[in-house]
Amino acid sequence: MSHPHTHLRPGTPPPLAGAADWRAWSQAWTQHVPLLTGRTDLTVLVAPGAAGDAPECFYPALNRIEVDATYIAERPDVTDPAKARHKRLVPTGYGLLVHGAAHAAHSRWTTPPGTPPILATVADLLEESRAEGRQRARRRGDRRWLRHVVTTLLDPNGAAVDDAWHAGQLAALFLARVDARIVTSKDVRPVRAAVTGVLGRKRLRQLRDIWREAHTCDDTDADTMICLARRWCQVLGIDPDQQYDTPVPDAGLFPGRLAAALVDYLAVAAGATPAEYATALLAHRHSPPADWHRTDPTEQEHRAARDLANRLRQARTRHPEPGRRPSPIPPGRLRTRHAITADAQTAAGQMPTAAPWQQRAQLPPEKPRLHLAVLVDLSGSMARYTQAMSSAAWIFANAARRAQATTTTIGFGDRTTVLVPPRTYPRQVLHMRTELATATFPEAVKVADQLLDLRHGRALRMLAVVSDGYLDDIPAGQQLVTTLHRAGCAVLWLHPADPPTDGEPADPDQIWGHTFTHATTLAVTDPAEAIAAIADAAVTALTQA
Repeated sequence: MSHPHTHLRPGTPPPLAGAADWRAWSQAWTQHVPLLTGRTDLTVLVAPGAAGDAPECFYPALNRIEVDATYIAERPDVTDPAKARHKRLVPTGYGLLVHGAAHAAHSRWTTPPGTPPILATVADLLEESRAEGRQRARRRGDRRWLRHVVTTLLDPNGAAVDDAWHAGQLAALFLARVDARIVTSKDVRPVRAAVTGVLGRKRLRQLRDIWREAHTCDDTDADTMICLARRWCQVLGIDPDQQYDTPVPDAGLFPGRLAAALVDYLAVAAGATPAEYATALLAHRHSPPADWHRTDPTEQEHRAARDLANRLRQARTRHPEPGRRPSPIPPGRLRTRHAITADAQTAAGQMPTAAPWQQRAQLPPEKPRLHLAVLVDLSGSMARYTQAMSSAAWIFANAARRAQATTTTIGFGDRTTVLVPPRTYPRQVLHMRTELATATFPEAVKVADQLLDLRHGRALRMLAVVSDGYLDDIPAGQQLVTTLHRAGCAVLWLHPADPPTDGEPADPDQIWGHTFTHATTLAVTDPAEAIAAIADAAVTALTQA
């Protein structure tokens, strides 16, 4: 979810390119904003990339509201902003303007000097619903537009883990808007259940008392807002005099019920299923760069895909032959000679020993579907593996189409890139490029889990990592690998047998060839060997399933 500090900022923003194209919007909204705020000293800037990394923000020192034009439309001629009807055509963009107006009109207090950052953060969290509630009370019709931007101001990454801090943050930014009469209790029902599951009913009631008291604070009452922030931290078990900074999520933990509940809400608001919304969100965040080039697959790659598909199909359909046993009673196959013998024994007054029926043992259950995620290290030391693994991504995806399997290939480096999403069968080979670092390995594992549900389900789950182990956050990576192992997901780690040519890294926290526990580690001498090892492991896992 968006951090409140992104909506209320000190300082002066940098100049923006493209502001001239949206000058008519800036002028129209500058003329309109006194109606929303009751202030005549405000200006509005509309431009692509305005508001920094937030959809909207307010600069008190400049008396300026900025709105990112990308949340309005792709082009400025979508409608005439000087006409009243334009707000119905761009409800999200206009809602952002109303949200900024709420801060401009009612966020008149400033954090006292020397306040611990964590208290300032909590006070800003409480200010979000307080300002919107005051705006709605003053202009009841603005509730309609504020409801449009609740989904824009929330981000599932803000509920990255299920701990008290992030549950409280979600409660302040979402549940508190119910008491501010922006959203309804029905809207927040799944999120409230998730927050209650993390905090418990007692602590959530205490937090609700705090944010309801914040809603009654005066627009300039900074001292009360900071006192309420201190009480908030005490309820969550945080001592702001010992922990000055805002808690950060543990990179070694997977997202839990908080993120799932928030995604469910955002999906409903977007008119999509949770799976469709999550897929669209991943595509937006982790799509390949535009400068990665594509080539048609070679005949060798086509042949490799066919061979792997045949091996996977054989492994999936190969079952031990059911045993046969004789039986004196049906069902089964009647054996005529044994039936005649049994009748003769009965006619002679003997106990029949012949078994005229032949039964087969029950066939084994169908083998589970294979879910295979391949993670490729895109750091500079793995340069000679990227092209081969790009080819492997195409081979695995097209083999899976013929073998009732699901695969995905993800690159991790400076950013996480989904090269081939699940259940997609690319016609061309997309070639990865190396980057400078491997900072996103934990994120790549989480994305793989989100795409293929590696921690749950009845599928045969497997994670294959092609990396030299020279990672930025080894403890978090180890924690994630252990979690997958304990959940029944096999982890195969393939690293080059030879060290990088420029020498081993000197950073003691980044060790070349680091071996992870709870993972099967294989040293490979060339990229082809890595591809073959992944294919063999997948076939073996299916054969033994």
